[in-house]
Amino acid sequence: MGKKLTHVTPELSDFIQKQKIFFVATAMSSGTVNLSPKGMDSFRILEPNRVMWLNVTGSGNETAAHLLENNRITVMFCAFEGKPLILRLYGTGKAYHPRDKAWTEYIDLFPKLEGARQLIDIEIDIVQTSCGMAVPFMEYSQERNELNNWARKKGEDGIRTYWEQKNVRSFDGMETGIFE
Repeated sequence: MGKKLTHVTPELSDFIQKQKIFFVATAMSSGTVNLSPKGMDSFRILEPNRVMWLNVTGSGNETAAHLLENNRITVMFCAFEGKPLILRLYGTGKAYHPRDKAWTEYIDLFPKLEGARQLIDIEIDIVQTSCGMAVPFMEYSQERNELNNWARKKGEDGIRTYWEQKNVRSFDGMETGIFE
């Protein structure tokens, strides 16, 4: 059933690339655990032990705050169609912001998404698969456009103001590092 691996295999890479949704979990040493669904065309495999995702503006900025204090991160994918599978990537992460040199180096790997906020770079320590036989079949319909439309209407200045109001501190009041 389940396996523990040291890296993302070509077969698992193919699985990841077909997924429309993934889940990201982070936690500080105290406070809330954050678990967030992610979508859009925002996930890339850079190497068998390194992945990156483009984090867009949201109502909170928990992942960035958590990574500053405790860089542990888990990414999970579930097969909602085809052969059952749950895939978890355990590792350590860091956030790159538009002001960082690494942002310029990697941002072109992703489509231009309004409200792009951070690139999350993850070094994978453990790849774990499990059966996924209890995960229901679900049919993909389409991407939601509301977030991109909202960000486009706000414009760059409006997004920055939103970050100042909603993304500087985490739910638990911790700094997110969004501004220097």
